[in-house]
Amino acid sequence: MRRAVRTTRAITLLAVLGLAGCAPPNIDVATAIKITDPVTGWYDAGVVGGMNKLVPSASFTVTNAGPDRVNSLQVFSVFRFTGESEELGSSMLVLHGADALAPRGTSKPFTVRGTWGFTSLKPRAEMLVAKEMRDAHVEVFAKYGASPFIKVADLPVRRQLLTQ
Repeated sequence: MRRAVRTTRAITLLAVLGLAGCAPPNIDVATAIKITDPVTGWYDAGVVGGMNKLVPSASFTVTNAGPDRVNSLQVFSVFRFTGESEELGSSMLVLHGADALAPRGTSKPFTVRGTWGFTSLKPRAEMLVAKEMRDAHVEVFAKYGASPFIKVADLPVRRQLLTQ
């Protein structure tokens, strides 16, 4: 009987230790996750309803500045006109599997775009300097595991034309 109890305790201890080793590390998103190599501007979305359309766009990489592998990182970005709360569009990325971030690793480049922007009969280059054009920015948030989303970047959308 004693031997069975000791065996059960040993198996339980090994199982607990094994599960602890499988648990994801506690990642401090605010310090570990960095948005790197940002390029922002206004993407040429083509002709819509006979008018030229520009939408805000941002490309960036995500860097893991921490010592632990980051699997299943969620990255949420939202475009807004500066000083306003209404969204011009948002995007969700999930980095997992082949996109998981190794310690001190950097992701491939990602591009996110708004769905709302500006339309005009003016040439696209003129639209960027027109008085109707308003400044915008993109906020980037990240979430790992059960933690809440944390803002990791707030990037101004430059007044430059992007075609890719």
